[in-house]
Amino acid sequence: ISQPHGHCWWTSRPRSPSRQGPQAPVRLKSRTVTAPVRLKHRPEFLKVAATRQKSVTPGLIVQKRVRNGGETTETRVGFTVSRKVGNAVQRNRAKRRLRAVAGQILPVHGRAGWDFVIIGRQGTLKRSFLNLVKDLETALRKLDCYANERQG
Repeated sequence: ISQPHGHCWWTSRPRSPSRQGPQAPVRLKSRTVTAPVRLKHRPEFLKVAATRQKSVTPGLIVQKRVRNGGETTETRVGFTVSRKVGNAVQRNRAKRRLRAVAGQILPVHGRAGWDFVIIGRQGTLKRSFLNLVKDLETALRKLDCYANERQG
């Protein structure tokens, strides 16, 4: 029996709901703060590094740069992990962990109008998530960039 285009035996069968079980995405309640804008281009990273202001903790390194008044007032963040940390899989895992930590801390406690570069270390892979959060908070306090609660 000939059927019109797009109507086949596999489109008519019942489908199971997608992404059920332990791999289903979890919807967490979030505040109305937005995630920081990402730094993605090398010149942006170099501007932050040129200020030579950094804080080193066991799990990460944070560099900072205050932007001029003419630029945007949002918090921007970039992530980098060198090959010293490990192979590509380990570096990507470290960057994912750093993005998660920064996404939790910077929208609430990061200063508006600042650029941050977070550099992964070998400890990034071994430290617990809670310790990474504490490392980022400590680094922001050392750099005098820790705002108690952001308004806006």
